[in-house]
Amino acid sequence: MSLKNLIDPIKEFGAELLNIDKPARYTGGEIGILADKDKLFQTIIAFPDLYEIGMGNQALKIIYNNLNKLKDISCDRAFAPAPDFEKLLREKNKPLYGLDTGISLTNADLLLFTLGYELGLNGILTMLDVSNIPLHCSNRNNDFPVIIAGGPAVSNPLPYSNFIDAFWMGEAEEGFFDLAQEAALLKKEGKSREALLEKIAAHPNIWVKNKIEARRAVYGNFCEPKKDSSNVYPIPSMKIVQHHGTVEIMRGCLNGCRFCHAGFWYRPARQKNKEQIINEINDLVTKGGWQEISLSSLSSGDYIGINGLVQELNNKFSDEHVSFQLPSLKVSSFALSLLEKISVTRKSGLTFAVETPKDIWQLAINKEVSRDSVVSIIEEARKRGWKGAKFYFMIGLPVQAQDETEHGSEEEAIVDFVIDVGRRTRMHFNINIGIFIPKPHTPYQWVTQIDSKTAEEKCNFIRSKLKPLGHKVSVSEPLISKIEGLLSRGDERAGLLCEEAWRGGSRLDPWNEYINKEVWQSILETNDGYLNEIFRAGNYHGWENIDSCVNTDFLKKELEKSNNSIKTPSCRAQCCLCGVCEDKKLAQKHQSDTLEQNEQAQVVNQGETLVNNDTNKQDPAIYRLIFSFSKEGSAVFHGHLSLIEIFSMAFRRTGIPVMYTQGFNPLAKMEFASPLSTGISAENEMAAVNFKDLMDTNDFINKLNLNLPQGIMVKKAQCYNIKSGVKKHSLSSLLWGSAYENENSLDYVNAKEEKSYRQSRLEKNCESVFNLRRSEVLAHDLNDLNKPLSYFDVYNHLYGS
Repeated sequence: MSLKNLIDPIKEFGAELLNIDKPARYTGGEIGILADKDKLFQTIIAFPDLYEIGMGNQALKIIYNNLNKLKDISCDRAFAPAPDFEKLLREKNKPLYGLDTGISLTNADLLLFTLGYELGLNGILTMLDVSNIPLHCSNRNNDFPVIIAGGPAVSNPLPYSNFIDAFWMGEAEEGFFDLAQEAALLKKEGKSREALLEKIAAHPNIWVKNKIEARRAVYGNFCEPKKDSSNVYPIPSMKIVQHHGTVEIMRGCLNGCRFCHAGFWYRPARQKNKEQIINEINDLVTKGGWQEISLSSLSSGDYIGINGLVQELNNKFSDEHVSFQLPSLKVSSFALSLLEKISVTRKSGLTFAVETPKDIWQLAINKEVSRDSVVSIIEEARKRGWKGAKFYFMIGLPVQAQDETEHGSEEEAIVDFVIDVGRRTRMHFNINIGIFIPKPHTPYQWVTQIDSKTAEEKCNFIRSKLKPLGHKVSVSEPLISKIEGLLSRGDERAGLLCEEAWRGGSRLDPWNEYINKEVWQSILETNDGYLNEIFRAGNYHGWENIDSCVNTDFLKKELEKSNNSIKTPSCRAQCCLCGVCEDKKLAQKHQSDTLEQNEQAQVVNQGETLVNNDTNKQDPAIYRLIFSFSKEGSAVFHGHLSLIEIFSMAFRRTGIPVMYTQGFNPLAKMEFASPLSTGISAENEMAAVNFKDLMDTNDFINKLNLNLPQGIMVKKAQCYNIKSGVKKHSLSSLLWGSAYENENSLDYVNAKEEKSYRQSRLEKNCESVFNLRRSEVLAHDLNDLNKPLSYFDVYNHLYGS
């Protein structure tokens, strides 16, 4: 496909981006851009949700980084537009585009969607339609890309099959990148889209309509050390929802919770070598600039040697003010000593995924979270400074059928659990109530999904009982859960219903502010018979042509055990005989290897608190470096808070030793003279940062400019020694005014004059804020308020040059 009409959002949309919420979502220019518009084979990894969700997605980063390592292949990124930007694209008749290169989705060779949750289908439809790509596969010809979807949500591909050409089943590292290289070679040979799709469809891990079987790909070398396996780039320039670096320390899970789709879909459990994890974290800090790192897995406490790993990470990175979090700790592996290690730099919260409150129901779902163990942990945590905790419960789990009279309703049991734990620990909690949705390829794929009315009644009961007692309660939206259940176990008709809702104006269904609930409610009521068919218990199994590598007989036995409240031991205790390890003894082999490595590791405890050399001095001497910088192009759409984070991450990438605040949330000691309004270009913004020792200004400028996003550049810097006892003037206390230049006129309007900034726009006939440039933030001489000087002049006067 020829590359034409590359989209430059600044040129195409200009000042109109100021009318868009968070325009930095659409302007690109981040650190770590890897895509190349001149490569032979163009791919785009598309995430069907907003930028701030997608940029934290690990699958997107794996695909982006690995495809861009391949010869002749480029991989760009695209995200679903919010409705305001979708409207602008349609008004301008412009397609959605890759953020790195400006290539439209239409002009890609492969368009790749990663789908982590079912409600992303709505975002896929928007991204296709706004790019002028026909929604239905049957309407596409050689002018359009081959569209492939992957991710856990497509383990039942039927609802998406009218819109997606092919589905990759399983983990991309196991064969997908080889397939991409083969596809690039076909293009080099001049083959057609039809030949390309035929090649892709023949792969054993690809499913297409009417294919007899596709087998889930399992990454066999996950545990093996690799020279270059970090998935660091690109680095977001705006704050995202999961704003931290992520290292996947384990894949899969040993525990076999019967409700958990990921626990079955990502079998077998595999864990990375400790040295590999440390190397990847080092890359996230030194190349990415992240201060907080998530040690990610489905059950991080089950990592063999987790205490030693966290202690070693603290020893290595605490001086750099890097903190770590373990997002998935089960109660049985919950050790406060581990939590305190995690909280050395930044204190973590206490989170308990209880799911269901009674012991017999816990056994049914294959978990063990006793009330007494939770109380014991919380009581000990209170002694060590923790003041709150969060609980996750689910309603609608298939655990009550045997004897609800004896054990009570689940909503009553949840309320009783929280009240009792709160009384015994004298604490209030944040309670999150989810609605259970049966998933394919799990033991509960055959069970009934709770209806919306019952779910709402249960949620209202829990909220009404716990909120008056001081607990915070958040509940899932029953309508959203119903749509998710529809797409989870539905067939092609489920996808067509989603298309109907999309055509009715519903957008970004996971978001309350964008979904059209009225349209969806009408559609679901009209198709109530079809939903009852999907939601009821039975043997319907429309995804039988997808081999998840887990035996169906095993899933049926697990369902029977659930009905009898019998627990299956973890895979570590004994092989569960699910079928995954028949030809891959990955979990058992690597567990024993890693256990031996971690037991031999010698870890030196360097303490749990950071101590600044000047902590005992109330007014230590410092070196303050004053610098000016420009902000142009795509960077004008970064707000003030984003600018703070951009420079903070740049300091960590460069290793520039700035001073940090004390406490459990250390931040770089940095100050900006005056916040700059979004949309205004700047020639000489002023900022300051503190150091313990003298900083070479040339080194500072050169290193920082190599690590800042497009459009931001440090221009000048001076370093001043401010001795102990000398007043340390902040930049804001010296601010005299700001000079603005109208790009249509060279006249300046000073902020101190009577003419306001808004009046200057009108008098100079400026079309928008985008046409204004702030040329310099000025300081004043303390002895002469009428004599404006630069900050460098004033600091020279105050502290000497």
